[in-house]
Amino acid sequence: MTDSNVLIVIPARMAATRLPGKPLADIAGDPMIVHVLRRAQAAKLGEVAVATDSEPIAACVEKAGSRAVMTRADHVSGSDRIFEALQSLDPGARCRIIVNVQGDLPTLAPADIRAALEPLVDPTVDIATLAAEIRRPQELSDPNVVKLVGSPIGPKRLRALYFTRAEAPWGDGPHYHHIGLYAYRRSALERFVALPPSALERREKLEQLRALEAGMRIDAAIVDSVPLGVDTPEDLARARELIVRSR
Repeated sequence: MTDSNVLIVIPARMAATRLPGKPLADIAGDPMIVHVLRRAQAAKLGEVAVATDSEPIAACVEKAGSRAVMTRADHVSGSDRIFEALQSLDPGARCRIIVNVQGDLPTLAPADIRAALEPLVDPTVDIATLAAEIRRPQELSDPNVVKLVGSPIGPKRLRALYFTRAEAPWGDGPHYHHIGLYAYRRSALERFVALPPSALERREKLEQLRALEAGMRIDAAIVDSVPLGVDTPEDLARARELIVRSR
């Protein structure tokens, strides 16, 4: 069963610097973007569409029986791209929650997509996201692993105070890996894309800091594992291995 108030949009582009053309990279017989589509559809939250600036990606999505929306090529973030697509996908503003699922997460669990909406039960939360406890010590100092610093407000929920590429917070206790999936209230997405890039956003190269600096509230649901993000040829080989093994 799906919810007509929820729309999932997957931003996808061909111009990734470390792995160009990755949305169409073959994984176990299907393009990566199709794997992400199927996982988003399996979450059974609402309509799923792809926002892209690439005709080949759009053709691939439509061949798979899903909807693609063409967007401008000059967007600096996935949030900007999904907001443009939203105008075509839902011109009547029927959907109240917009979920941004990255197009390079082919192992993302559908249950985790559903978990991302749970913080929005609280009307004071503007944006919801995901986090998982860091288990490998080497990830603490890895700048490619974004850490969420937050206050626990339940057994499986954090209120985000900061996001950083550095090791944080200091001292004993769990550290959390931020998973870059966002569920926006429609009004929050509209406000977010209208804001200029913030100082800490530019410094850390993390767009979610723009929302925090503007006083918006972000809560995270804590899940058990981190999906593999495909950014390099090595990541792609690992994704192929994981997906073949899971069948």
